[in-house]
Amino acid sequence: MLLYRSILEYGEAEYVVQKSRFIAHALPVESYEEARSFVAEIKEEYRDATHNVPAVICGPKQEIQWASDDGEPGGTSGLPVLKMIAGEGLTNLVMVITRYFGGIKLGTGGLARAYTTAAGLGLDAAGRCEVRDSSLLVYEFDYSYISKLQNLAADGKFEIVDPEYTDIVRTGIRCMSEYTEEIKGMMANLTNGKALLKREEKGQIRLKI
Repeated sequence: MLLYRSILEYGEAEYVVQKSRFIAHALPVESYEEARSFVAEIKEEYRDATHNVPAVICGPKQEIQWASDDGEPGGTSGLPVLKMIAGEGLTNLVMVITRYFGGIKLGTGGLARAYTTAAGLGLDAAGRCEVRDSSLLVYEFDYSYISKLQNLAADGKFEIVDPEYTDIVRTGIRCMSEYTEEIKGMMANLTNGKALLKREEKGQIRLKI
């Protein structure tokens, strides 16, 4: 089941216009507190910058939204970035756009365009994704079945996770939750019922879109 859309990983991108440098930093987060911590880290790392403009959206329904212009003219930076991210239906992410002023004023419209352009490049660098319910099935089975399992994994319906090779094979199989029973049946057929399901866990999986 689709839980929400977000970004896949940390992404960074740079955009230069009229000698001003805009550096977008995008990070997936699980909470508003984690997002604010990231904002503080970027502000410390880029404390010599003219501005560090943050935008945060959290919650499966984008319930928490916060942005700041960080000294730029009101409504020219943080809010346009926030609206752009929300308009794409993304959540659980933080964006900080660092600006080094190049000496040429861009005007209010130019500023908004520059910040949203940088934000879009940051999202592209991070990669957009869907976050879905997942299952992790941990199996133990004989070596004779591992190559067949690896071949079946090529269709992308599941992935092999943290395999351990001792006197037997012990490995996790992660799949979207709707495929759980299908994967169990596949393992039973593949191993003639000899694979042992040792553990089953529910979690989340990120799928790039």
